[in-house]
Amino acid sequence: MEQRRSRRWLYLLLMVTVALGIGIVLEKGLERTGHASETYEELRTFSEVLTQVQKHYVDDTKVKDLVQGAIRGMLSTLDPHSAYMTPEMYKEMQVETKGEFGGVGIQIGVKENRLAVISPIEGTPAHRAGIKAGDFITKVNDEPTKDLTLMDAVQKMRGPKGTKVNLTIQRDGTADPLAFSLVRDTIKIESVKFKVLDNTIGYVRLTQFQEATGRDLGRALKQFKEQKVQGTILDLRNNPGGLLTAAVDVSEQFVGNGKLIVYTKGREGKKDEWFSKTKETLEDSPMIILVNEGSASASEIVAGALQDWGRAVIVGTTSFGKGSVQTILPLGDGSGLRLTTAKYYTPKGRSIQSTGITPDIVVKLQAPAVAKAGEKDGKESEPKTAKAPAAGKEPASSKPAEDSAHKNGAVSLGDAGGDISVEDDVQLQKAVELLKTWKIFKELRPAA
Repeated sequence: MEQRRSRRWLYLLLMVTVALGIGIVLEKGLERTGHASETYEELRTFSEVLTQVQKHYVDDTKVKDLVQGAIRGMLSTLDPHSAYMTPEMYKEMQVETKGEFGGVGIQIGVKENRLAVISPIEGTPAHRAGIKAGDFITKVNDEPTKDLTLMDAVQKMRGPKGTKVNLTIQRDGTADPLAFSLVRDTIKIESVKFKVLDNTIGYVRLTQFQEATGRDLGRALKQFKEQKVQGTILDLRNNPGGLLTAAVDVSEQFVGNGKLIVYTKGREGKKDEWFSKTKETLEDSPMIILVNEGSASASEIVAGALQDWGRAVIVGTTSFGKGSVQTILPLGDGSGLRLTTAKYYTPKGRSIQSTGITPDIVVKLQAPAVAKAGEKDGKESEPKTAKAPAAGKEPASSKPAEDSAHKNGAVSLGDAGGDISVEDDVQLQKAVELLKTWKIFKELRPAA
């Protein structure tokens, strides 16, 4: 008798559970139906517009061009970083992450609703011509950039090696726009460059975060260990970012195993976390990270993680503030979608987006004096049009310094504006001084 009652209750419980499950499914189905109806209603309007354009527009139109234009317009209403990539652009993006692509060597973003230079890539036509992080690009080949998407602007600056592109630049502190005529080249990026300064300080510069960046950094740090450096400088200035996985690979070599490096949160509040996994880390020696307004995305992840864990002192100026996550979604026809899906947060929960990483010690580069229009040191000024040297060639004055640097596996130690010595780089000079002071204080002993 008791067994029958138990079975009846069990059956009743199962029936209630099934009924509740069906109710939930039906409710969600109705919600989806409502959303679907709204979507189809809007698509009907889109279809009507497409038909009217095809029928009545003054020139012949192609459906493919109209649809792609509509997609671009839709994504441009979201944010500057979401974009549609044609099959050609999608293939080029995949090549770029491996360290080689064609163009003038400028990483761009949107700042203050204007097309901005995040940083020129060292050794490229843009870098040699003197384009700087923080410059605003107002025209590409005399076409205003106001209504261009990021992807469109990139495409206009890309092109076959040896061809020219003209850029009009607005620079803070300069009254008149600057005109640059650049010769496109094949852009090859060596993401890790390093040397030892004063026989005691390991200096490593990361120019971008690529697939091999973490591995190449490991080799540099191994050499630092062999030479028994007493402090390390990680230079992330004018590094526009790159792969999230590479940022984690870099960070974990300094903070140790099992540490939170970065986490992301999307629209529904879902939290994805990235932890360090390597056991090979640099000894807990003093460390300085250099950043500036050209340090963005993955650079800010590394700087934020090491700052939060108390592993490094950040020196320089506030970074760019690009803390949103773009997911690359392949589409059926070989094209791709770059869609913002989340935002980055440092281990302590700081958002990078629009705020950037604030240095522990602010050191600004000394800005050169700006001459009045028509004057230069009391003489007539030179023309405001700056022309880059032909592809594969460099000004004679820059060759000796650059050749010497590469022989030592080093990087030019200046900002994006040109190759300068350590003595002329006030931010790097400050970092060296701090590490030397660190050593002096460590060796202090109380009087007997």
